[in-house]
Amino acid sequence: MNNRGNVNTFLGTENLGTLMRRYALPCVVSLLVAALYNIVDQIFIANASYLGSYGNAANTVVFPLTVIALALSVMIGDGCCAFVSISLGAQNRQAAQRSVGNAVVLCVSVSVILTGLYLIFQDPLLSAFGARVNEQTFQQAKEYFIFITAGLPFYMFGQAMNPVIRSDASPGFAMAATLAGAAVNLVLDPVFIFAFRWGMRGAAIATVLGQALTAFLSVWYLFHFKSIHLEKNSFVLSVDTIRRFLSLGICSFFSQISLVAAMAAINNMIWQYGAQDEVFQQAQYAQIPMAVIGIVMKFFQIIISVAVGLAAGCIPIAGYNIGAGYKERAKRLFIWLLLAETCVGAMALFVAECLPGQLIRMFGAANESVYYTQFAIRAFRIYLCTVVLACVNKATFIYLQSLGKALVSTGLSVMRELVFGVGFALLLPIWFGLDGVLYSMPVSDGLTFLISALAGIATYRQLGNGRKQGKAYK
Repeated sequence: MNNRGNVNTFLGTENLGTLMRRYALPCVVSLLVAALYNIVDQIFIANASYLGSYGNAANTVVFPLTVIALALSVMIGDGCCAFVSISLGAQNRQAAQRSVGNAVVLCVSVSVILTGLYLIFQDPLLSAFGARVNEQTFQQAKEYFIFITAGLPFYMFGQAMNPVIRSDASPGFAMAATLAGAAVNLVLDPVFIFAFRWGMRGAAIATVLGQALTAFLSVWYLFHFKSIHLEKNSFVLSVDTIRRFLSLGICSFFSQISLVAAMAAINNMIWQYGAQDEVFQQAQYAQIPMAVIGIVMKFFQIIISVAVGLAAGCIPIAGYNIGAGYKERAKRLFIWLLLAETCVGAMALFVAECLPGQLIRMFGAANESVYYTQFAIRAFRIYLCTVVLACVNKATFIYLQSLGKALVSTGLSVMRELVFGVGFALLLPIWFGLDGVLYSMPVSDGLTFLISALAGIATYRQLGNGRKQGKAYK
């Protein structure tokens, strides 16, 4: 027991590049796999001739509802991860232990409540996210949604525990648990969709079975923590403990929930202004804009998963060093993170601008009309033209969170995702029609970058003060 508090001391001494590779890579893989659950479903759905763009549109409708669950999960998990890391850096093992127990109870409780609410308000929720674009889309969305909802407790628990496990110096196990679930989904999707012809139901069942495996592996790890030992009193809810770690996870919540608000606005604008387009007002093409925007946002979700994974992987490192007083290390880690994010964004920009046709073919373009392909290529090139800035913005938000600057981090996230993201999605289509929906992303990220750059510079300067000397400065 006495040695448990010393498990993470290497975070204050080991080379920062080595630590970033050790922590960020598993985190990136874990988040990528989580994003790929829905994307893999959509790829198989799109290439099933009996589902096609109707299934794509249905998947797009349900996607933001799963993101609501993810937002709540990462708020609990990332907040607990940051709190545990800071507590262990300050040698306060009891606080870390109590926060993990409280995170477990809170996650289970919230997931059960959310599942009940989804089942009760199923039709209004689907309608709010554009399922009424036509009857076939609505029915397929409903079929997919009911099974996905049944698996929410598994999904939320696995996602919440993933960052908590990383905070225990076990990023490898966190990655393996997520990969195991994704492998199950990848194997079962084609079996259920093509061999059994279960359609949307088959895609959902395959996803839930994979999520259940990840959740069970996470439960196993709860009994094998290295830095702390969970006891009965760890699971007694403490309002103060919950308040403290949720305040550190609120930025992660907004970074996800904002996608829901943006997609609600975007889907409804697509529905409204698509009906005014000379092509998409025709019944047989009405679902195309929604299906395409969903695909573009899924690609963006992959890129953002890498960006968020790099930043979230640095949370335990930054949190420990701030808790231990090693500000210079935290400062240099911030610079390295921003450089890595810029590289990720640049590669994504190249793919989106130069290879949109290849991307859209993965999502069943060969089975669709020429209007599907034309709109998709245009959507990729406009919507993602500022993806580099989007990656840097996300990194700044999350890194500020890891330093305990919850208020600043949350404020920036709200500004980008709710004020700009939703606001421009609603306003720009008034003047530019369907293209206005596409312009909303680059305008939002460009304005946000100007603001987050100021916050990043101020944080960099603050980290340059109050240096703690010693061998921790590697």
